[in-house]
Amino acid sequence: MSNKYLPYVNREIAWLSFNERVLQEAADPTTPLLERMKFLAIFSNNRDEFYRVRVATVKRMLPLGRRAIPLIGAHPNDLLDTILKRVLVQQNRFEEIYQHLLKELKQEKIFLLNEKSLNADQQKTVRSFFHQKVISNLFPILLDEAKPFPSLRDKSSYLFIRLQAKETKKFSYALVEVPTKSMSRFFVLPKEGDKSYIILLDDVIRFCADEIFSVLGLTALDAYNIKLTRDAELDIDNDVVSHSMVEKISKGLKQRKKGLPVRLVFDGSLPEDMKNFLLKKINLTKKDAPIPGGRYHNFKDFIAFPDLGRKELLNPKLKPIEHKLFANYHTSLLQAIRKEDVLLVYPYHTYDHIISVLREASMSPVVEEIKITVYRLADSSKVANALINALKNGKKVTLVVELQARFDEENNLYWANKLHEEGATIIYGVPNLKVHSKLFLITARENGKLVEYAHIGTGNFNEKTAKIYTDCSLLTSDKKTCVEVSRVFDFFTDNFKTGHYKQLAVSPFNMRRTFTQLINKEIANANAKKPAYITLKMNNLVDRKIINHLYKASQAGVKVTLIVRGICSLVCGVREISENITGVSIVDKYLEHMRVFIFANGGDEKIFISSADWMTRNLDHRCEVAVQIRDKNVQSILSNILAIQLSGNTKARILDQHLTNTYKKPTGNEPKVRAQDAVYNYLLKETGVVNPVKKMVKKTVKKKLTPAKI
Repeated sequence: MSNKYLPYVNREIAWLSFNERVLQEAADPTTPLLERMKFLAIFSNNRDEFYRVRVATVKRMLPLGRRAIPLIGAHPNDLLDTILKRVLVQQNRFEEIYQHLLKELKQEKIFLLNEKSLNADQQKTVRSFFHQKVISNLFPILLDEAKPFPSLRDKSSYLFIRLQAKETKKFSYALVEVPTKSMSRFFVLPKEGDKSYIILLDDVIRFCADEIFSVLGLTALDAYNIKLTRDAELDIDNDVVSHSMVEKISKGLKQRKKGLPVRLVFDGSLPEDMKNFLLKKINLTKKDAPIPGGRYHNFKDFIAFPDLGRKELLNPKLKPIEHKLFANYHTSLLQAIRKEDVLLVYPYHTYDHIISVLREASMSPVVEEIKITVYRLADSSKVANALINALKNGKKVTLVVELQARFDEENNLYWANKLHEEGATIIYGVPNLKVHSKLFLITARENGKLVEYAHIGTGNFNEKTAKIYTDCSLLTSDKKTCVEVSRVFDFFTDNFKTGHYKQLAVSPFNMRRTFTQLINKEIANANAKKPAYITLKMNNLVDRKIINHLYKASQAGVKVTLIVRGICSLVCGVREISENITGVSIVDKYLEHMRVFIFANGGDEKIFISSADWMTRNLDHRCEVAVQIRDKNVQSILSNILAIQLSGNTKARILDQHLTNTYKKPTGNEPKVRAQDAVYNYLLKETGVVNPVKKMVKKTVKKKLTPAKI
């Protein structure tokens, strides 16, 4: 069948379908109440980034017209229209869920007040708080038809205020940024009996707005929340591969000090005259799709919604597991790795093990050098501090820093400068190639012999995200693997030394070829009537060449099973094309981030973990590393984890042709399985601890509406 007729889901539409799954979690009554509020925040933050990067990219394509279709899969105008329609539907759903959650909070005697619902005592408290803490953080901007409109900051929320002069009765406007960078979005008022009260910072400002402008003889009449999203001003994503035309469009944009506006979100009750004033001043038209929303924006702040000590309204915290090989901290962790490969799976295993390995390396008299790749470090990074300690102890440290890690450029530059000051060798990535691999290599000299210890992982060296992202790390002293990891670091030092790899699959050199050959081998085995299957777990599946090979595998009878958390452009279950391909997406309390690929390989399974999704950018335009797992015990653990995830029937959605995001449910007498809890229990048993999580969920209110009725 010609590729022309093969089905694909547009990348942007597939992403919106993923974010809809996040929204489902906010509506799911089996999710604890305050966690549901956090899922609204995650949904909102995801959508903001989607506009900053993906919608901005589509808008850059507008001058190309039909010539953009091979680049983004649709005419830019048509795609923007489709995006807007789905966004508006999701926005309405978001507001419905939010209003429902407010009702549930009331059932739990938690009340979210606004400036009009304060009693006399609460008014005094709010006014006092405003004068003591808030007003010094406010810097109002008076607006004038004749003056240029101020540059609104991306990621910030503003109150757009209508003013009236007390003497002349003339109307005017002002802007006040809600100062969430320096203050909490939430102010907890004193309890009254068993009732708790919260007011948003926005409404504190609304309540006291007259006091801001009274000195100018102005009265504040109305205040509406608005928010502007800007083009993130990064290079167009490398999945858009026709550079010749794209560079002409982006060249001028990169010279701009601030990104162009791509979205205006406003309170749906904003009067028409105020909206028209904004659109004119910001230089947006109704074609630029201003989006009506609710009373509050920047909902990402709700990730820090106060828990008020109500732990029963949150997911129970699971104690991180100590790996059985590392449980005894009086012995050398490096020597434990010498004995056998170690697989750490986060957040189930404690990330302290990685810190401890680096700390030991920083102090050990036999260790000579540490090399590491850095994509996203934590703000107060223990990893970086361990490397600084290594430098102070006379070790050589080489840091390969990717400065183009989206939205983390400033943080990475800070740590690069800090380590450079301490004497580290800093390599700022590779020209035209993002370094996204998750590697470190520790070199020691033990009894006169050179010994190396390698880390190949799926997630960043970030102890904060390791608490909420599922990832895995392989720690090994296997000589062949360590030699090839060393070759990758040689490439970072000298970009002409691309190296040869057998244990590793390294993009852009041999990763695409490696996985294509493995898929083709499954096709050959299926044609020879041998067992043939492929099980793939990743964040995103977008690359069409790889998808086409998977379609061919399905047509040959290869059983292909997908666990794709985010974007899936492959269409499952299409007769004569992908009828042997099934897929699920798991969205739950942890963000599924690890990449694991399993191939039947004629009965001798080949299993890989990887830093790379199957996207064009990962396979062709980044330096990514996958490693074949050769240790039988580690193979078994990974295989069992994927089997557990595929048995999940409470937080998994079926990936189907119509993007319905239907929950996978137990059939017959099948027990309920919450995959993430089941994986935790499995790893506990692997460690020899018998203390499983018995309850899938904890009910938080006596009576809840089902998602369909919200």
